[in-house]
Amino acid sequence: MDLVNAQQARRVIDRLVGYGLSPLLWKKIRFGLSAGRVQSVAVKIVVDREKEIQAFNPEEYWTLEGTFLTKGNESIVAKLTQEEGKKIELKSGQQTQKVLDAIEGQPANITDMSSKNRKKKPAAPFITSTLQQAASSRMGWSVKKTMQVAQKLYEGIGEYGGLITYMRTDSNNLSKTATDQARDIIGKEYGADYLPKTAISYGKKSKNAQEAHEAIRPTDFSKKPGTLPKLNEDQARLYDLIWKRAIASQMSDAQFLQTGINIGVANYTFRATGQQLVFPGFLTVYVSGDDKDQLLPKLENNETLVTEKYDPEQHYTKPPARYNEASLVKKMEEEGIGRPSTYAPTITTIQSRGYIQKEGAQLIPTEVAFVVTKLLEGHFEDIVSLGFTAGMEDKLDEVAE
Repeated sequence: MDLVNAQQARRVIDRLVGYGLSPLLWKKIRFGLSAGRVQSVAVKIVVDREKEIQAFNPEEYWTLEGTFLTKGNESIVAKLTQEEGKKIELKSGQQTQKVLDAIEGQPANITDMSSKNRKKKPAAPFITSTLQQAASSRMGWSVKKTMQVAQKLYEGIGEYGGLITYMRTDSNNLSKTATDQARDIIGKEYGADYLPKTAISYGKKSKNAQEAHEAIRPTDFSKKPGTLPKLNEDQARLYDLIWKRAIASQMSDAQFLQTGINIGVANYTFRATGQQLVFPGFLTVYVSGDDKDQLLPKLENNETLVTEKYDPEQHYTKPPARYNEASLVKKMEEEGIGRPSTYAPTITTIQSRGYIQKEGAQLIPTEVAFVVTKLLEGHFEDIVSLGFTAGMEDKLDEVAE
């Protein structure tokens, strides 16, 4: 009954907010608009970001990169970081030119070199929000499309039956049956080195997680991607992503050798970092695409380098990026607003009601969004405040517990 009471309370609050405020918007602004406990906060998040962008003043700054050659004639690209041992920030072309004049023709030596082993752990299996974000960044899908394709995989396709577990979930947990089967496949296909001593379990994603379902995973790991010809292209791509992420979550860490070098030129220090993959671990199956360091050649401390060139470059600070569907879901999840089942419908609703327009992948608030948000902030501050909405979720969770 505690769970029932929490659900009933959530529904009552949604109706008080939605049915109470929507008619006001029809009267004051225009017919057909709607307000809601989660929807209005989602619009406010996008509007607030747009205000930040409008108020942003770009500032000039410069970077200075040096390309150096080792005695083996291999090149290293390093970035200016220090002057006389203290952090340096280049704010103008004049200041940058002063540095260039000071280092021109000066010898370059490796002054410090350090290497350390670094491990990278696999990511947890997918939950609703991380699946939506991955499908958006890898395949450019909207949140709605991701959920529609996942729904088909969940419902079942022909004789394959249901291929994935329930796709509206905020739990990172996998059942013992799933981890046993995944570990069996890893051991047979990749070998003992790729198998941790025990199954890996992942803690709660957030304090608001209800964890009523497992993480999103294949119902049967032996149904491997590429062996299911009845899947259409979209279904095959999403299944491939889910299978790989779930398998990778139970594999050994990837291991790198991380190297950092300081190159001294006159009173200035240039810094180069790089890494070498020592053992791929889970990266054999699932690469997240954020390891883009250069590979550094073999070097010796105090080695003298030949300066090939210096590249000064002017930049301007950029305003914060507009939200896309995936980053809006991430923000809502971080703030504890809404539930896995509400992300896709909320984002669809705020677009269909004319609050938000899509330009490419970017979400841009319309004039109406600004007007409605201003009205709600002025007279119903609590309802559109992130803290109120997240606090309400906390209280409802307490009721449920």
